[in-house]
This record gives sequence, C-alpha cells and structure tokens, in this order.
Amino acid sequence: MAHRTARDGYQQLVKRLNRSPQGAPPSDLLFKILRMLFSENEAGLVSSLPIKPFTAKKAALIWKKPESEARKVLDSLAERGLLVDNERHGRSLYSLPPPMAGFFEFSMMRVRQDIDQKLLAELLYQYLNVEEDFIKALFVNGETQLGRVFVHEPALPSDHSLEVLDYERASEVIKTARHRAIGVCYCRHKMMHVGRACDAPQNICMTFNTVAFSLTKHGIARPVDVKEGLDLLEQAYERNLVQFGENVRRSVSFICNCCGCCCEALIGIKRFGSVFPIHTNFLPCVDETGCSGCGTCVDVCPVEAMSIVSANDPHQPKKRKARLNEEICLGCGLCVRTCSSRSITLVPHPKRIITPQNSVHRAVLMAIERGKLQNLIFDNHAQWNHRAMAAILGVILKLPPVKQAMAGRQMKSRYLEYLIAKMA
Repeated sequence: MAHRTARDGYQQLVKRLNRSPQGAPPSDLLFKILRMLFSENEAGLVSSLPIKPFTAKKAALIWKKPESEARKVLDSLAERGLLVDNERHGRSLYSLPPPMAGFFEFSMMRVRQDIDQKLLAELLYQYLNVEEDFIKALFVNGETQLGRVFVHEPALPSDHSLEVLDYERASEVIKTARHRAIGVCYCRHKMMHVGRACDAPQNICMTFNTVAFSLTKHGIARPVDVKEGLDLLEQAYERNLVQFGENVRRSVSFICNCCGCCCEALIGIKRFGSVFPIHTNFLPCVDETGCSGCGTCVDVCPVEAMSIVSANDPHQPKKRKARLNEEICLGCGLCVRTCSSRSITLVPHPKRIITPQNSVHRAVLMAIERGKLQNLIFDNHAQWNHRAMAAILGVILKLPPVKQAMAGRQMKSRYLEYLIAKMA
C-alpha cells in the first residue's frame, strides 16, 4: 500500500505539472528525476498546489496543516529551487516553476552535495536529449513559446539604420532589472557530467527580477550589479554565445547564454526545425558578390542555418558562397560579426514576431494554444478567485479575434463569448 501511495504521489505531481501551459510528458525517466528531487510526501503535497502564485496560508488550507508547518515545507522546497518565492506587498508568495526553464535548471545551477548531480545529469540528458517527447512538447506544440532569441548587439549597424526595440536587447534587460543574478549554466553543467560539455564559460547563466531574488536568497545564484552583468554579456558576445531568454517584453526572468552543442533549445531546433518562432525580428542577408565562401558563418551558426554551396560562376567554377536557410535561422546575427569579408548584414524579418507583454499574457496565449486555458481559470478546483479571473479575462479580451475564438471554444462559456462580443 505504501509503495502504491508513493507512486500515486509522483503520478499526481506529473498530472499537476501537465495542467500548466508548459508541462512534462510522463516517462519512466521523469519519475526517476522527480524521485531524486522530491520526497514521496513532498510530491503529494506539491501536486495539490495552485498554478497561480499562492501564500503559505493558502497552502496550509489546501494541505489542512497549520500555517507554520506549511511554511516550513514551502521554504524547504524553495531552498532547493523546487519552488520560487518572492515578497509582494509585505508577504511571501510562492509558485511552482515549470520544469524548463525552472526546477530542472535550478537543480543544476550550483554545485551541491545533497543529491547525486552526476546521476541527475545523466537522467536529465536521457529525458531531454535522447527521448523526444519533452523537447517536442516544448518547441513544437503551440505557436507561443516560452523563450525567444535576443539580437547579437555587436552585429547591429552603427548608423542606427535598423530599428531595434529595447526589449530586443539583452543589455536593456540587464540595465532595467530590479534584481540580477548569475548561476552555473545548467546545460553545460549537465553536459559536463555526461562527458559532452564544450569549453564555453559555465558561470554565465542570468536570472532577473523575482526569480533572481528567490535564487539569490537561497544561494542558488549570486547577485550582480549592472556593470558585472554587462561585462558577462560582453564575454558571451566574444564567445559567440546566443542570448536565449524569456519570451516577454517586460520583467524578463532569465537569459541563457547558449551554445549550439549543449543548449536544449538550440539542439531541439537542429533536430526538429524551428516550427514556431523563437527567432528575432531580423535576418542575415548575404551579399553574394562579396562573399568569399570561407565558411566562417557556417562554423559559428549555432543551428546550422548557414551552408556553403557553389556560386555557379562559369568564369570561376571553384567559387563558393554562403547560403541561408531562413526556415531555421534564429536571426541572432552571430554570422554578421564574424564574417571576414563583411558580406553579411542584418535586415528586418519579413514576418515580425509579436512578443507577449508579460508572463501572464504569455501564459494565457500558451494555455489557449495548448488547450489548457481552463486550468488557469479553474485553478486546482479551489475557491473561485474573482480578481485572478478578471486578470486572465482582461488579457483574453485584448487578444486578436482568432485567439479569442479559440479561447471561447475551449471554455464554452456564454459569459466569455458575451465579453468578447462586447469588446468587438
């Protein structure tokens, strides 16, 4: 009976993870990972927590425990990076982050002795890099993605001929964040344990705002000022790392400095193609008359979007040139800065991406596209929270008509249809 109850606790936790817009497909490997990170009792408790941020008092009511006891459990989970906690209006709020970018990363963002990180890294590698379900669910299901690529700022023209908005610049995120922190790069740390890491720096993973506040509070990351943050960003530029961050315009919570050999996002693009956009609003343009065909752009491209082909020049039959595959190009601009003949420039992407305003906006879009909107509104079958519902519906009513129609069909709510019709 005890064994069955334990298994049920982990199964309930997997169900809870998959109620969120971004989930984790069930797998024997996933259960092994969760057993390493959560105790049997913790798995059962966490499975009943709301999707939206909650207080210790709320958790105590759900768990039917004294608030002081509930707070101890929550703080223990936050200490290990399994929950994120922050202060708002003088009270602590907790939330369960998704596996990616979330507690999978946080478990490897520092060296720790309480768990076998080598074994955990091997399990994560098998689940994320060998099995395909998780990465497919992360980057193939739904148009709105968790992350997006930032433009490589050294590749931008000095004459300001290209319009680049502040939220498209990683430097602006660093300058404007309320909190900044640096931790160990989860991807390269994991790959180190399985013997596949490159020599790119590990202590360069950036978090911001409430996530940075929580991770520094618990020693998972260390706080940095604007200057050190910009210095590390410059290091990333010099090492030709791609800035992959949260897909929002305001209050970005993370920016990873990614390499094409270790980063799951970039590996996923190479394996499955960029089905839905995480690219920037720019594309590299190759001047074929000036291209020498040296192949530097091919070497630096993290997703193999560049190739070298024949120039088809009858006067120079051996002449080669670079060719871009726009379908998988990130628009990062690494190839622009490294082109020895200065034959590559950035131009506006023909299809401009609309970046969600904030994490609530993105979560609603992702939930609509993935058929999980009802989970955000009827969160954990708890008492109806009118203010939370108003916030979610407020985002829905600002969506394009097609997205509104999708939301209406999922909810089958006459009230929602009425509100959408009134706005129209």
